[in-house]
Amino acid sequence: MKLIIKTIFLAASTLPLQAQLSKVEKKVVSAVDAYYAESLKLLEQVVNINSGSMNFDGVYKVGTIFKAKFDALGFQTRWVDGKPFGRAGHLIAEHKGKGKTLLLIGHLDTVFELSSPFQQFKMINDSTMSGPGVGDMKGGDVVIVQALQALNDAGLLKDMSIIVVMTGDEELSGRPLALARYDLIEAARVADIAIGFEDGAGDPKTAVVSRRSSSNWELTVTGVPAHSSQIFTEKIGAGAIYEATRIVNGFYEALSNETNLTFNPGMMLAGSTVEHNKNMDGGSAYGKGNIVARQAVVTGDIRAMSPEQLKKTQDVMKEIVVNHRPQTSAEITFGEGYPPLAPTEGNYKLLSYFSQVSKDLGFGEVVAVHPRKAGAADISFTAEYVEMAMDGLGLGSSGGHTVNETADPRTISMQAKRAAVLFYRLTNEKVTINKNR
Repeated sequence: MKLIIKTIFLAASTLPLQAQLSKVEKKVVSAVDAYYAESLKLLEQVVNINSGSMNFDGVYKVGTIFKAKFDALGFQTRWVDGKPFGRAGHLIAEHKGKGKTLLLIGHLDTVFELSSPFQQFKMINDSTMSGPGVGDMKGGDVVIVQALQALNDAGLLKDMSIIVVMTGDEELSGRPLALARYDLIEAARVADIAIGFEDGAGDPKTAVVSRRSSSNWELTVTGVPAHSSQIFTEKIGAGAIYEATRIVNGFYEALSNETNLTFNPGMMLAGSTVEHNKNMDGGSAYGKGNIVARQAVVTGDIRAMSPEQLKKTQDVMKEIVVNHRPQTSAEITFGEGYPPLAPTEGNYKLLSYFSQVSKDLGFGEVVAVHPRKAGAADISFTAEYVEMAMDGLGLGSSGGHTVNETADPRTISMQAKRAAVLFYRLTNEKVTINKNR
């Protein structure tokens, strides 16, 4: 897998699949327009069903609605029971055709649980709608359906090989991840190209070709408790708090200049006694100014651009941890998480194809989002298996993960047109795919 170091590659390698819309592509575009009212109604329907990640019934109900849409299009659909990984489950839809296989990725859940005051779809004006998931990412799920409906009406879907995976726990992943993402990974093994419909940066002028990893770490430190007057003596040493701060500051000094890498310590408990609630990543601590601290716990995350950068970061952190201050001990552990989606040559090539489609449709150029503006997402689990991957083809939106979440309804058809034409070109033109990596 070749990493792209300079974004100049995009301009140098843009080889359009077609110079303009063909007769059949114009037919697809017209079909998209015909489904606008139905798509908006579908979005309102699924947004008004609470599907917070832990509302298993709600996630399943939303999945059932989308399942019916795929069934009507001739897909073979199934529901993956989420009990083994502690969540509702996933919707898988497969359409067997010929040529290259596209993997389309969405998710059914939102961050808004039943306790949230934000529960209803609302059309504010012709350019703004609000509701839980209008942008992240029920809007993107609707785009997938609308694009496939248009291709079906144009008589093109029957020849396409497409797998749709809509996970039910993207916002709060089940554990272990090996089970929670098993079906997505298996789909990626089969696919040639992966395309995600998250809202990305919320700007349809952009798409995502790289995402950083997201994984957690936990540092535990132990010192010798004693009266504060004895700190720094040979028998008592430095105490847990000094050791914890040495380690965390060491992380900063050694790694803070690494490009696109972050390693945030988000929670710290320290004192004579510490009660760490791992499920809530919080807890309580007791101590006094005249007692040398016995315990410290620090938790945080790492976001890296590539598997190599992630491993290097973990190795450096381990080296810093083992260099203990007197009479202290410390251990760092790394949890499972989302892998990175590295900025590969194939991903940039896919972006160039998408940008050309957008220009041919009159929507203008599409450029890559800076990876610091894109969080972790399910498409990253496909990175190891597909030659091309791109995300962020959802709606124009803002305020995601807050009660101020809004989206532009006009971008439903816009994104569906771009997606449908892209699907058609990718499965009909001579796009080089190398699966032997």
